Amino acid sequence: MVITNWLSQYIDTDRCNAYKSIMSSAGNCPSEDVLALYCLSHADIFRSKKVIELGSGYGLAGFVIAAAKEATEVVISDGNSQVVDYTQRNIEANSGAFEDTVVKSMTLHWNQEDNSNVADTFDINIAIDCTFFKDFHRDLARIVKHLLSKAGSSEAIFLSPKRGYSLDLFLEVAKENGLHFSVMENYDKEVWKRHEGFLNEDRDSWLSYDKGHHYPLLIRITL
Repeated sequence: MVITNWLSQYIDTDRCNAYKSIMSSAGNCPSEDVLALYCLSHADIFRSKKVIELGSGYGLAGFVIAAAKEATEVVISDGNSQVVDYTQRNIEANSGAFEDTVVKSMTLHWNQEDNSNVADTFDINIAIDCTFFKDFHRDLARIVKHLLSKAGSSEAIFLSPKRGYSLDLFLEVAKENGLHFSVMENYDKEVWKRHEGFLNEDRDSWLSYDKGHHYPLLIRITL
């Protein structure tokens, strides 16, 4: 969903200076924009929490959480070292926007055998469109379970389109790993309105729009 332009209507720019350095001419994927909006609209769920973003790419949602200043710590992680370096530069350039929230970048490979330094550490994991590659499903389920701190008070929040059977297959793997989950289709009135517009009256503005490929579902995963 192309939300970057209208997303600014709902963002307090004084709180989200981090946006200026993160945005790139390459553009964001739809789920990234939507997760950023969702995190800003529900900033209270991150209050006094330790948060990690998995497979961050731009790390837009992670920076939004950090700029909202509710979380105690935000770690923006990716498996690509160049992405991590880029994220670190953005952290340094926008450090004044985070106040007391500790913000870090981290190289994290989901299939890495020894992740003991981050085991049982985080209250909330966030990620976008991370279930697309079926070959990584087991590694993703394992790292989510590994990172969450404790049952009952920690969770993963993912936004991901169905992309055929890819999401369903991941959820099967998550269940096999003892994880519990819920899937929500209509979780934000503005996002839902935009989605319905692309299917109906605004169809001409995005001719290739496909619900299964583009519309991100909200998945919440717990231990």
